[in-house]
Amino acid sequence: MQMFRDLTEAPGAPGRESAVREVMRTYIAPYADQIEYDGLGSLIARKTGEEQGPRVVIAAHLDEVGFMVTQITEDGFLKFRPLGGWWAQVMLAQRVQVQTRSGMIDGVIGSVPPHLLSLEARRKMVEIDDMFIDVGAASRKEAEEFGIRPGDAVLPVCPFTVMKNPKLLMAKAWDNRLGCAVVIEALKRLQEGSHPNTVYAVGTVMEEVGRRGGRTVGQHLQPDIAFSIDVGIAADTPGIARVQMPTRLGAGPEICIYDAALIPHAGLRDFVIAVAEEEQIPYQLTAIPGGATDAASLHLVGSGVPSLALSVPARYIHSHAALIHYDDYEHLVKLVVALLRRLDRKQVETLLSYE
Repeated sequence: MQMFRDLTEAPGAPGRESAVREVMRTYIAPYADQIEYDGLGSLIARKTGEEQGPRVVIAAHLDEVGFMVTQITEDGFLKFRPLGGWWAQVMLAQRVQVQTRSGMIDGVIGSVPPHLLSLEARRKMVEIDDMFIDVGAASRKEAEEFGIRPGDAVLPVCPFTVMKNPKLLMAKAWDNRLGCAVVIEALKRLQEGSHPNTVYAVGTVMEEVGRRGGRTVGQHLQPDIAFSIDVGIAADTPGIARVQMPTRLGAGPEICIYDAALIPHAGLRDFVIAVAEEEQIPYQLTAIPGGATDAASLHLVGSGVPSLALSVPARYIHSHAALIHYDDYEHLVKLVVALLRRLDRKQVETLLSYE
């Protein structure tokens, strides 16, 4: 629980991942043979197994959806742009913190009050361009004296919370601090026993703005096999047709069979499903028409890398507060460790054989 708290409460807007990178480094370093970084700041923890084994990447992104200050008005309000995919419906009146050179400044997202709008305007969603952040400054000068400047990152506010049902955990940034936690725990459990490969446990940067860290890490490492460890969609809330999306909290990790940027390697997909069934790990198959993960960048490296996205279902991602189920986390860790113990040279050569 402390690791979850430290990871989720750390600020990590795209391109500003230093704080959460340090948290991940602190937790994963005891289980790594070496820590290095790519040129953009993605963390790479290497654990060497049997010599000449395949190079296997398990990648989770460090960044979370956030915002960037673009302008300070004469009256001291902040104009901003989203970093990552935000739905305007979930933003108004939400607390945020501006990450300045001198510390965090509290604020709230505002707009023109509905009391002053026409009935027709009230029925429409407020556009992000019409929103602002109120930090309590009376002027541009005062906001600047607070330490705020254009380019500063802005983060949602939501303390890590164990719900009344203690299996359900609420926090900001489960997308994708949950994946970071899985990667850390998987490397920890590989301390017991052996694995026939070199594992690269990675925290990538800037996934939420185009999967940039996945691309640079892939070019740097040139892996044989790659997994993106992320969160997916839990479709167990009112208003979602279960036929369209059957996933739910507590029913096991998601194995993505399709998303907007990746049709996974069929052999790797079938191998993962077979291992899950052999280990009696519950799983859910998911197809997401919108959105993608770092696997989309990793699978296009070099001459091509068999890649797959493995996720934990989550409610309300890309908002201030998301929910996950602890059992899904635990089952995904078990699945990742089981895969890493089986991906030897012979298995990878079989996956890469097309004759």
